[in-house]
Amino acid sequence: MDTVNILGFAGSLRKGSYNKALLRAAAELLPPGASIEIFDLEGLPPFNQDLEGSPPQKVKEFKAGIRAASAVLIATPEYNFSMPGVLKNALDWASRPHGDSAWQGKPLAVMSASTGMLGGSRAQYHLRQTLLFLDVKAVTKPEVFVTFAARKFDESGRLTDGATRGLVADLLKALVNLASVAAR
Repeated sequence: MDTVNILGFAGSLRKGSYNKALLRAAAELLPPGASIEIFDLEGLPPFNQDLEGSPPQKVKEFKAGIRAASAVLIATPEYNFSMPGVLKNALDWASRPHGDSAWQGKPLAVMSASTGMLGGSRAQYHLRQTLLFLDVKAVTKPEVFVTFAARKFDESGRLTDGATRGLVADLLKALVNLASVAAR
């Protein structure tokens, strides 16, 4: 594999989202031989099984992006001790209809940022339960939980914390390695 093309998206619709900022940091920290395209979930309609055979255009674009990518990177906040509804909705759309999942065997990594002291860990663990069913090839280490995110990003949304930048870089290396092995 010449270039590992990563599709990244955040489980947040908020413009000032720390998780969107975390994806922008990932774009700065990519290892050689990797690229990232960031997909915005804004406009992805609520999942409706009546439409899965003929999904809306935004859903088609999302599934095509996953399929075209060598790997996927998800950055998610934590809402009410779990993953956000917008993220679960995206996972559902891309897994349907039955037999047409874009997730099957896809190398994938997860990271999270939160203003709290757990850094989105509960959201990640719920997300990982769903990913197990979707049969992705998930990176398990390092785990990236950005705690107290307001202290680790500057006013312009740039990740400034050196240790966190190192963890994100390590996660990206692990994802690229997994994608390279999966491509063989």
